[in-house]
Amino acid sequence: MHAIRVNSFGPPEVMQLEEIPVPLPGAGQVVVTMKAVGVNPVDTYIRSGLYQSDQKLPFTPGLDGAGVISAIGDGVGHRRVGQRVYVAWSISGTYADQVLCHEFQTHPLPDDISFSQGAAIGVPYGAAYRALFQRACALPGESLLVHGASGGVGIAALQLARQAGMRVIGTAGSKEGMELVKAQGAHHVLNHGTEGYLDTIQELTCGKGVDVILEMLANENLDRDLLALATGGRVVVIGSRGRVEIDPRSAMGREASILGMTLYNATLKDLSVMHAAFVAGLENGTLRPVVSRELPLAEAAQAHHAVLESSTLGKIVLIPSQKRN
Repeated sequence: MHAIRVNSFGPPEVMQLEEIPVPLPGAGQVVVTMKAVGVNPVDTYIRSGLYQSDQKLPFTPGLDGAGVISAIGDGVGHRRVGQRVYVAWSISGTYADQVLCHEFQTHPLPDDISFSQGAAIGVPYGAAYRALFQRACALPGESLLVHGASGGVGIAALQLARQAGMRVIGTAGSKEGMELVKAQGAHHVLNHGTEGYLDTIQELTCGKGVDVILEMLANENLDRDLLALATGGRVVVIGSRGRVEIDPRSAMGREASILGMTLYNATLKDLSVMHAAFVAGLENGTLRPVVSRELPLAEAAQAHHAVLESSTLGKIVLIPSQKRN
């Protein structure tokens, strides 16, 4: 089978398509024939060597994907050969024709959700869910500001928050992005390329400020975020590309909290809870991943360049060479 391999840390071009053996499932494991593979910013950090310093070379990158169960090992009780699933983490890496997973790393994919949409679930929806409900403890009726709401995590956050009964404000940097954010359910949309765009928060929240902010670029926004919070408000830092200076007094007067998050700290119970919510949302129609671009698996390097561009809307996925059903 074919898989993308990283033999040395570096730029996207270190990824090469290679022929490797087909994985065989052990006890409690399954093999998934991949139909679509999710591309996430974290994949680029791992590939470059800037994240997960214990990552051993060579390796196949990728955390997300979707496909069909093609083999099961002893003791597998909740998956069957031929079942449609989405993959959230794996044993062998998802940028491949076939992927080895623990049974609990696969989740049922409803028939009306495409494989490409399935490949857009794991990291984006996982990060959004953990930030909203496991870190910020967001509640129905609270207000939420989502920075970069036109990206994969942002869209997931919008859908999850609307499903939970929150009042949602989203930001984007282009007309197309703002239209997408509005279509995904935001009550208000702001252009984060406009000077002073956060000045409208007080008006939009009747002078209270927002209860929760999901921050995708903390090094640019965190100091201003604190001024937009309500008393007792929480900022959850999902992404940052550098250091930032803040005024602690902005947090003191509001008794505000700055919370970090990473999916790597999620327990098996945390993961079980979030994926139960995702499967239910996919089944009842409240969660619908947005895929903006599909590329062949062999063009993984191009996808890694594109996923870090601010103009990227929704999710980028890679398509393995075998014919999709």
